[in-house]
Amino acid sequence: SVRLTAANAPKLAGVGLLTGMLSGFFGIGGGFLIVPALVFATDMPLAYAVSSSLVAVLAFGLTTATSYAASGLVNWPLTAVFIAGGLAGGMIGVKASHSLASKRTALSDVFVVVICCVALYMLYKSWV
Repeated sequence: SVRLTAANAPKLAGVGLLTGMLSGFFGIGGGFLIVPALVFATDMPLAYAVSSSLVAVLAFGLTTATSYAASGLVNWPLTAVFIAGGLAGGMIGVKASHSLASKRTALSDVFVVVICCVALYMLYKSWV
């Protein structure tokens, strides 16, 4: 496990600041930004970065969600159904992640493919 040190703290804080700003700007939880940021700033293994990012996503997501909810921009019935599906998918994803964790390159490859698919979809939606 990677430790917080005086040497990596400034880099980690700077990357965290940038990730938080981008998460707030785009209105996202930021998980897809946090994982590579943690790996970049600390050289931690991907499985640890994924796990650590979930705690950060909670903080960033709660901040952003509170802002949107206070603005009346949340459709609560749709959100509840989406969260239910997300919880079920999260449990399946954790099991899959644990099975791929021993194969470091496989987990990294899956992460890259997912990020690329999301990026391509967002580009497609912005053009259509």
